[in-house]
Amino acid sequence: MKKQAFNPYLPSWEYIPDGEPYVFNGRVYVYGSHDKFNGYVFCMNDYVCWSAPVDDLGNWRYEGVIFKKTDDPLNPDGHMCLYAPDVTQGPDGRYYLYYVLDKVPVVSVAVCDSPAGKYEFLGYVHYQCGTRLGERPGDEPQFDPGLLTDGENVYLYTGFCGHGDKTRSGAMAMKLATDMLTIVEEPVIIVPGNCYGKGTEYEGHEYFEAASIRKHGDTYYFVYSSTPMHELCYATSKHPLKDFKFGGVIVSNCDKGISSYKPADKLMNYHYANNHGGITEINGDWYVFYHRHTNGTWFSRQGCVEKIEIQPDGSIQQVEITSQGINGKPLAGKGEYPAYIACNLFGTKDNASLPRITQDGKDGDEEIGFVTNITDSAGVGFKYFDCNGVTRVKIKTRGYSSGVFEVKTTWDGPPLGVIPVAYTNVWVDNAADINLPDGVNALYFVYRGGGTATLGSFTLE
Repeated sequence: MKKQAFNPYLPSWEYIPDGEPYVFNGRVYVYGSHDKFNGYVFCMNDYVCWSAPVDDLGNWRYEGVIFKKTDDPLNPDGHMCLYAPDVTQGPDGRYYLYYVLDKVPVVSVAVCDSPAGKYEFLGYVHYQCGTRLGERPGDEPQFDPGLLTDGENVYLYTGFCGHGDKTRSGAMAMKLATDMLTIVEEPVIIVPGNCYGKGTEYEGHEYFEAASIRKHGDTYYFVYSSTPMHELCYATSKHPLKDFKFGGVIVSNCDKGISSYKPADKLMNYHYANNHGGITEINGDWYVFYHRHTNGTWFSRQGCVEKIEIQPDGSIQQVEITSQGINGKPLAGKGEYPAYIACNLFGTKDNASLPRITQDGKDGDEEIGFVTNITDSAGVGFKYFDCNGVTRVKIKTRGYSSGVFEVKTTWDGPPLGVIPVAYTNVWVDNAADINLPDGVNALYFVYRGGGTATLGSFTLE
């Protein structure tokens, strides 16, 4: 039986942000950077790869380490981190991994004969004179490479524009030779950075980082993280190196801009920061891959997915963040669900008092995640479930808390019932007879009481 898919789509103990998805030979492969649970900076681990069959998106397989930080000649002692990568299948059929180390301005390239094998260092992107991209006088430092192989043509997109930094112009694009290293058309700016967007269609959504490129029909889709950081935007063109027009926001990892179930400006996940991802077509449907933040920091990020629709006019509407994610439809309204699939975390107090997703153990331990630091008035939300005849709700909790969890189907609506919880240092089950409406529902647990609660799972019966 096929598994249901959730967000995050990988196991709760895996931290793969900046996900770039591709379909190769009937499987979806995701390439991203690799955060550490409880990490203190971004991207502390080596590159790994995960894949899933295109017709079974809840069944992800660990492909192992594909490239180590020490595999780059500039980093033999591993003192630099591997930032967000991208992979493309070159005109020769081989797979090319592009990345930037965190303390140098150049783009490195590795190559492999299979999508998830051991990549071998190949070289650095350079001009025809041999000077490495990023080191020629006047070059802007490279960051977040995105690749597109379009027939015999290969295009590279890069760039980082920090807030207020006038030395960074915007997203850069260039054409490479089929050797995958040599620049044959000089870099050009295709989307302005934050210092150069005023008065343009990009104002308020200028390029920040996270270059990603795809082609659909005759249209090139440039996906990027914008100045607010929490959103992925897109721009389109009929040419890979010019004339990109701003399209809009695809997803925000705090749902800012979504007004279907709350005010547009209300943030429904207060642990938001940067974002990075890409779009891809899987079995005729399109999806956006992005990431969320866990553990109360910026440095333990996890990959998420939402289904999107490309309209006949080429536009993409912003989608909600959900728990169902790549499942593509509401989750079954029966059975037990882990709390780490929460898509909404909110409260009325300062950030230190807000719920957060975390796990026990250390980095690499296969410990199932949970939601902790749930204080009075804080809420944990899950979307969506196809309910039919649900009459009882059970929750698994622990922690020094004394109060009740209100069970709701809207974040600000009346409770359908309450489940009492009490002080405990081990996981315990508590339940109440609560009738959920038949049909597709969101599910919210709002805590009222003293202390701090931890939610491990909930069960719909």
